[in-house]
Order: sequence, then C-alpha cells, then structure tokens
Amino acid sequence: MGNQVEKLTHLNYKEVPTADPTGMDRDEGPRIGVSYIFSNDDDELDQQQDSVHDLGGENPALQPYDPQLHEVECSVYYRDECIYQKSFSEEDTQLEESDEGGGGHLSTYTPENLLNRCKPGDLVEFVCQAQYPHWVVYVGDFQVVHLHRLEVVNSFLTDASQGRRGRIANQLYRYKPLSPAVVVRNALEQVGCKDRDLSWRNSECFAAWCRYGKREFKIGGELRIGKQPYRLQIRLGDKRSHTLEFQSLEDLIMEKRRNDQIGRAAVIQELSSHLQAAEEEEEEDEIHHHPGAQTAVE
Repeated sequence: MGNQVEKLTHLNYKEVPTADPTGMDRDEGPRIGVSYIFSNDDDELDQQQDSVHDLGGENPALQPYDPQLHEVECSVYYRDECIYQKSFSEEDTQLEESDEGGGGHLSTYTPENLLNRCKPGDLVEFVCQAQYPHWVVYVGDFQVVHLHRLEVVNSFLTDASQGRRGRIANQLYRYKPLSPAVVVRNALEQVGCKDRDLSWRNSECFAAWCRYGKREFKIGGELRIGKQPYRLQIRLGDKRSHTLEFQSLEDLIMEKRRNDQIGRAAVIQELSSHLQAAEEEEEEDEIHHHPGAQTAVE
C-alpha cells in the first residue's frame, strides 16, 4: 500500500544499535534510534477502533485521562536547538496557563469543547490511552484536514476525533509557523492525496508540514547519512533522562509516537531495564579491569 512496504518492530531499547561503530555498548553517551525507513503508523485508526471496544464501547472522551500519568515527557533537539518539547514541569505549566487561560496547552478537552477554542490554521492532537495520537489541521467551519488510512481527507472535527479528547498542539513544535491562511491552504490543497502520492508517514508529520512548511516532515526529506543530528531526550523523573539519536526528524517522530502509544509506564520500564543492565555490565568491566578494587570491596 504505497509507501508502507513493511512494518519494523521495535522490541526494546537493549536491541537498539549503539553509537559506537565497533558495536561495543559502553553506555557512555546517547544511543542511536531505529530507522523507520519502511514503517508507517497511519493505519493507527484501524487499531484504535479495537481499543474503543476494549473500553466497553464507551466514549473515550468521557474516560478519565490524565496526560501526566499516560504521556511521556520529552524534548527534541536538532544539534543544540530545542525544536519540540512536552513538559509537565511547574515552570512550564505556569507559562502555559497564562497563554491558554488556565488550562495549559497540554490540557485535553472533549471534541465539542475544542470547537469553541480552535481557529483556522491550528493543529489539534487527539489522544487516548494505548493509542497513537492523531493530528489534524483545523480549517474553519467545524472542519479539519488530516491523514487518515493513507489518504488526506476533509472531515468534521467531531468525526475525526472518533470521540477522543484533544488539545490544540500549536506550542509543541518550536518552529516559526506559517500564516493561518497558508496553513489552511497547504492542508486543503492535499485533500484527496493517497497511497503512492503521499509524502508523509503519519498524521503528525502531515499536520506539522502544513503549519511549518519544512521538508524534514516529509518522507525522504533528509538524507540518512553521517552523524545523527537529532536527539530525543526522554525524561524518566527524579532529574533522570535518557537520550536517543536519529539521522532524520521523520525517524525520531516515529519513535516518539511509539512511546506515546505504549504509554509512560511501559517506556520507563523499558529504559529502566536497559539502564540497569548497562550499569551491571559497567560494574563487571570495572572489576575485571581493576582486580585490586574487587579485593578492596571484599
């Protein structure tokens, strides 16, 4: 189906290649993220229908949803520049509350409530536990444009939400946005594009491209050669974090979305297992190379 040649399965962080070209994993720096060259997660909405049934057929927007409990705090860097940030820290929350009138830009709302908040050119992110987030571009008159099942379509916001809660996502990426009129035009011009003609791997890449116009959001927009300029810094809490490196923003977004789908608890468990194993290996190496230290411990 178009660009979806095959699915790459990301099993766990311990199996991700290391930054050392010799293959030695010393955990002395960031790990290299997987490459999603043939992967595509825009069939997400087919899977999400099953999740609704798992909730007993109840409306996801009415289910208790705490972003701080389910979502992964992270930052994205291009070299030394922060280009994306999702943070629930008190400092950031205070700033967001002043911008959004008390809720903060990570607060979520029912689709009906969102209609009273959206303006043409806004990006909306629909979220639900154990699902990929789904991004849309609000184009006015209660309608959105989004990448859905390998086709760019024009829908009513309430239909596109599939009942999930959502947020206005304009502040997550830190690129300079295009004017609202250009954002809307970018989105509407792509309606009907599908399968082999698609230039985006998922709904987030499409929506972000409409708002910021950067080729990095497109399939093959960057060459995957040389050093990995992108870093995904995942916050583990207690002032701890873990960093993955990527050759393209496209690959990084795929990994970020995978984390969103499996949830904060699962990501922390994966990373904690990897970090614990790495620390144990490091301790064994130190004892092996410094036998005198072992004697001192004994």
